[in-house]
Amino acid sequence: MKKAIIIGATSGIGQEVAKLLIQQGWHVGIVGRREEALRTLQATAPEQIEIEKLDVTEPDAPERLHRLIDKLGDMDLFFLSSGVGNQNRDLKPEIELNTARTNVEGFIRMVTTAFDFFKERGSGHIAVISSIAGTKGLGVAPAYSATKRFQNTYIDALAQLARMQHLNICFTDIRPGFVATDLLKSGKYPMLMQADRVAWHIIKALKRKKRVAVIDGRYGVLVFFWRLIPRWLWERLPIKN
Repeated sequence: MKKAIIIGATSGIGQEVAKLLIQQGWHVGIVGRREEALRTLQATAPEQIEIEKLDVTEPDAPERLHRLIDKLGDMDLFFLSSGVGNQNRDLKPEIELNTARTNVEGFIRMVTTAFDFFKERGSGHIAVISSIAGTKGLGVAPAYSATKRFQNTYIDALAQLARMQHLNICFTDIRPGFVATDLLKSGKYPMLMQADRVAWHIIKALKRKKRVAVIDGRYGVLVFFWRLIPRWLWERLPIKN
């Protein structure tokens, strides 16, 4: 039985991916800050699910991750779906810094722990949820878009490092468009996708071990044209919401 650990499985995309993997027979370790939500999901398939309460911003997160790996007995797939994001036109420092603590500091803490585990194990698959927001700096959400670009680049660097060290570790950088999760509570976004549908696309990408997966096809086209917009024009676009 294949074994996966999903960081950020108490809601949204992480929870939906966990459900699909369980349906496919995986043994899954689910992680999140809300223990009650973890236990509720565990009750749906107790023979397949192990849980661990974990906050990626806390120094003991790597220790807790290893504890969960021990409960599972191994880890084939590490899936990171833990992140925060807010619009912050007023540039409130606490919002920007909290975003960086989770999306940069927490991201590094968990991904490097997984990398080191797979290096010792001899193989593995690291998949992370970033965002199409990393394509360009979004004025309405500076820290969010910047931290997502950071995640894109960090995975690029780890993929190269794994190749340099002749490691059998593969990487999947998953870049969704707007998804109806807690991060987008208002729902006033174009081409809004449902988390269960996004999870279905993610499972396809994981099976194919895609290096980068923009979800879905509409956003793939959007990102293509975003990249073509020169900086001087991008800075003048009336991006709202």
